[in-house]
Order: sequence, then structure tokens, then C-alpha cells
Amino acid sequence: MQHDLDMESGRLSAPSLLRGRSPVTSRAPVVRNAPMNVVSNDQTERPTGIGVNGMVSASAQDSLDLLATSVVVLDPQARVVRVNASAEALFDISSRMVIGQSFPKLFANGHVVEALLRDALDGGYEQKRVDLLLERAAREPLALWTMASRLDGFPGALLLEFREQDKRWRVDREERLIDSAQANRELVRNLAHEIKNPLGGIRGAAQLLQSELDSADLREYTEVIIKEADRLQDLVDRLLAPHRKARMLAELNIHEVCEHVRSLLLAEYPRGLRIVRDYDVSIPALTGDREQLVQVLLNLVRNAAQALHGRGRIELRTRVVRQVVIAKQRWKLALELHVVDDGPGIPEDIRDRIFFPLVSGREGGTGLGLTLAQTFVQQHGGLIECDSRPGRTDFCILLPLQ
Repeated sequence: MQHDLDMESGRLSAPSLLRGRSPVTSRAPVVRNAPMNVVSNDQTERPTGIGVNGMVSASAQDSLDLLATSVVVLDPQARVVRVNASAEALFDISSRMVIGQSFPKLFANGHVVEALLRDALDGGYEQKRVDLLLERAAREPLALWTMASRLDGFPGALLLEFREQDKRWRVDREERLIDSAQANRELVRNLAHEIKNPLGGIRGAAQLLQSELDSADLREYTEVIIKEADRLQDLVDRLLAPHRKARMLAELNIHEVCEHVRSLLLAEYPRGLRIVRDYDVSIPALTGDREQLVQVLLNLVRNAAQALHGRGRIELRTRVVRQVVIAKQRWKLALELHVVDDGPGIPEDIRDRIFFPLVSGREGGTGLGLTLAQTFVQQHGGLIECDSRPGRTDFCILLPLQ
């Protein structure tokens, strides 16, 4: 007996929704292919959820948008009939742009999709499950778990479900990142307090000693002690900054933050640096601390500019993602803010430690910028992720939208 209940999410799968099942988990008997009272020119009775010419009804589309899996419905010519919200986010496409287009032609290696469709239709399977690596122009390849299901009552029509293979790996990585960040914060805070306590005494003793010295040469030594004590004090203050100041929460436009940071960096690097924008203007207002978010983005963009030595390309890209899990909590909507540069990339030996305190890939760097940025974002319920290789480094700020 075939079960359509997704054991991971506890929701009904896409084929069951299109066959007329209500998205509940009751044990009431279900009549497959119940009529939906659709009147067409040929007066042919259609299965629930599917309209004339393979079009998905509004109610079925709403149900598909509730699924965490990415769903694409194809007609017998492999043209796109419907995509749900998760598929739009996964493939970075707009349903209005791709409906009616050949789905395999959206990918550089569309032949693998065509092979899947042929197997699903000609192999006599009700469902065909495979692992696919889909390549897209100017984008990262997608490693996907894929299932193709034939639609009853529509010969040649298929429903494709996609899940990222690395989703579980990403969740595990996020959990490790959050746990290590929390442990590091506690360690740094305790260490900072231990340093600060004797630091004031060292500086005060150096000032008293300086006042008792008559020799200018000897006073130079006390000046060194005082300056180094002040430098350490500044370092301690930066380490304790996220824990001292109360956040000032208010609604803000993330693109205004992006434009502010962009203007600052272009003033700092007036020649040779390009900061291009790719904004999703439909993103709703975000509740957050503007000063903290400006500091986060400024750290990331400035790091990118320094890696490029002031000459190169930085991209600021915003997107809305749906049904995303951050720190074991699912959010209907979240913001993705990408800072992408075409620099040399982060050294491989520190890639897994870049958010640790005092770890820096730049000579003279304090190693605190990314630590503070991660702390500020996590205080907003979000996370910063990094994907880096030579020629492309992508820092992604993920923030829930209330």
C-alpha cells in the first residue's frame, strides 16, 4: 500500500494533495479522483485539484505552497504548468516567467531531466526516484533528491518533487555553528572580564610611576605600558559590546541598510570597486536593531573590499525564502542577504573557524569582526553562513521575517 504522508514533515505529499486529499491526518476514508465540479468545453470530469488542460486549481496551488518540498507540475510536453513557492526559491525562478516553458531547458544538463521523465513515463512506474545534479548557468549546481509521479487522469503529465540532498547536512552544520558560537561567547565574555579586572590596575600603576619619573627616557617606557593597556581595554570593550548595550528594535527596510553601507564603502574605495545590487523589492519590513545590522553588513562588505584590495566586484543580493528552519525553528518567511565577491577566497585552513574569536585571514586583522557580526545576527534569531572558494566568496545572512 502506498503512503503519501511525508514522515519527515508530517504533511501529506504533493501527489496526495492533487488527488483530492485534504491536508489533515485523520483516518477518514478518502475517495481518490473525486470530481471537483469543473466545467470544461468537453464536459470531461477531472480529478480534484486539477483544472482544464492540466492547470492546478487555486485551492490545490495553495496546498502545494504549504509543502516544504519543491514541486513542479509538467504537461505531457514537459512544459511547466505550476511550481510551488518552495520550488521558486530553490531554482530562483518566478512562476510567471516559467509557466509554459520547457522544464529541462532551464538547466545546462537538461538531458538528465529528460531521461528521468522518459523513465517515469515509459518504465511503467507510478513513481520514479533518483538523485540528480542539476547545473544552471552562472549558479551553483544543485544536488537534489527527486521523485517523479504520474498524475491519474492526465496521460503524460508528471509531478516532480525535489529536496536538497544537503538539507540534513546544512541543519547539522547550523546546529554546530550555533552551539560553538554560544560556547565561544561565554568563553570570550569570561575571559574579557578576567582581563579587564587587572588592566585598570596596570594602567593606574603606570600613570603613578610616570608622575614620579624625572627622566624623559624612562617616561617613554611608561607611555608604552599605558598605550598597550588602552589598546587591550578597547579590545575588551569590543568583546563585551554585544552583551552590554540593549537592542533598539524597530521596523526597518533592509535595502535602506544596504544602500547606506554601499555608500560608505564606495566613499572609502572610490576607484576600482564595483558594488552591484540585486534586490527583491517585495521583501517586507524587518524588525531589528538598525545600528547592529549596519555593523554586520559593514563588516562583511568591508572584508570583501579588503580581500579585493579595493579593486573588484561585490554583489548585494536579497531574496525571500519560505519554510526555512533556523536554529530548529521553522519560519514561513525569511530574508536571505548575500554578500558575494570575486576575490581569492578564504584560506582553506581557517574556513571552518572564521567565526571564532581572534581568527583572521588578513594580516593585522583582529579576528573580531565576523564574531561580532554572527553574534548580532543570532540575537535577531538568524545566522550567517559562508561558502568560499577561489574566485567566489558568498556570505549569506539569514534572518526570520516576523
